[in-house]
Amino acid sequence: MLSPPPKYVFDAEGFDRLRLENERLRDENAWLRSSYDEQQKLIVHLTARIEDLERRLKLNSSNSSKPPSSDGLKKPKAELRTKSLRGKSGNQSGGQKGHKGETLRQTAEPDHVEDHFPVTCGQCGSILLSTAAAGYTARQVFDLPESQPLVAVEHRAHSCLCGQCGETTKAAFPQGVAAPVQYGPRIASVSTYLQCAHFLPEERLSKVMADLFNAPLATATLAAMAHKAAERFRAFSTHLCEQISEKAGVKHLDETGFRIGGKTQWLHVACTPLFAFYKVSSKRGSLLTDLSGCIVHDHWKPYFTLDNVIHALCNAHHLRELQALIDIEKEDWAGQMQRLLRRAHHVAQAAQNQNLAVSDRLIALVGRRYDKIIAHAVAFHEAQPALSRPKPGKRGRKKRRTGHNLALRLREHKEGTLRFLADPDVPFTNNEAERDLRMMKLRQKISGGFRSQQGAEDFAILRSLITTARKQGWNIIETLMKTADQLIADLKYA
Repeated sequence: MLSPPPKYVFDAEGFDRLRLENERLRDENAWLRSSYDEQQKLIVHLTARIEDLERRLKLNSSNSSKPPSSDGLKKPKAELRTKSLRGKSGNQSGGQKGHKGETLRQTAEPDHVEDHFPVTCGQCGSILLSTAAAGYTARQVFDLPESQPLVAVEHRAHSCLCGQCGETTKAAFPQGVAAPVQYGPRIASVSTYLQCAHFLPEERLSKVMADLFNAPLATATLAAMAHKAAERFRAFSTHLCEQISEKAGVKHLDETGFRIGGKTQWLHVACTPLFAFYKVSSKRGSLLTDLSGCIVHDHWKPYFTLDNVIHALCNAHHLRELQALIDIEKEDWAGQMQRLLRRAHHVAQAAQNQNLAVSDRLIALVGRRYDKIIAHAVAFHEAQPALSRPKPGKRGRKKRRTGHNLALRLREHKEGTLRFLADPDVPFTNNEAERDLRMMKLRQKISGGFRSQQGAEDFAILRSLITTARKQGWNIIETLMKTADQLIADLKYA
């Protein structure tokens, strides 16, 4: 049989204990609720952080501006290896019809001839004489000559006695002959070319010059040669800057960071299909001034602070960003916009190949489709739950998703994005500047940074010369042996 529950008698002391226990439980409950709220905020923040880090891991050279070298040695999936933002052209691989090929051809006047005669008859084995030759078949082998010692040219400045007044007059040495013993302009041009066009470090270059030309130049001598060449072509570099800034209707701009004396500085490039100018700056925002016309760039915001210019945005960047939204976020509008930009590019190329302008009706049609896709993208993102701030309670602009930011940017800069349709001189991408600046990154991989500001500025001048010479179709070694005035006179402007 169960016993009845005990009867509790609460006195004043018992009520005090219950009241204190109740207060403790209330405080503990309030603390737990506050702790729960903080943990929820932290979970939201960490979840967003994880999503951001996972997105970064999925970015590669095909869907971002990361270089192919950052992809590492791990091979991507087969469908990603064959994917190209350019799309399929329908042409077979290899040289296309009408392509001007280049091949090694025989020369009519060979430097050396070696005759080979058969010794015995291939039929009966009789001895054959060279005088019985009845014809020949020629094959030519092109090769480098054996390495020869440097050619020493002695300049003698004679003194002559005047028969009329008895005064002795000494002849002047040619310009550039200033020391009892020195290296000539061609070997200086070759060393400068290997330093600034192929980025050989000075110690390796010293060994290369010794192995190829029997000229064991000291590293200090190589540095002095490059500096003298830069001083000689400083006026040419200034002329390029003026031509690109003031007279070129369309110019491409880009920049990249590099190290000088252990500190991060910036190399800016401004270029056209015929010119290239490089500028060293301690600040990334130190852009070229006095620009006019149209500038093509990658949407870096300081470019929009420039006066008296119109803007054209690099659509290669847009295609890669859209590809990331397709690969990672699976956003439908990104695929639609990517297809629209590609088709618009093909239309502009086809019109340009026929020396025609894209019709206003077609431009308007592309613009309406563009607006419709952007409106769909913005509506999609505005319907999504709001993102929390990176840090709870932090002030600042409202955080948006990557796709939302891209859609708003494309909406704001529609004219700059589609400018290639209305103006045939404006390209679809900023690849002109990307190619000219890519060599700087290669130089960093091979030789690292610069030890001095002067060395970096010399490099910028010589890169301006070498890149421009390639675009002009000049021989680089012969170019490095000329003067700035000669090169300015030889420039082609169209």
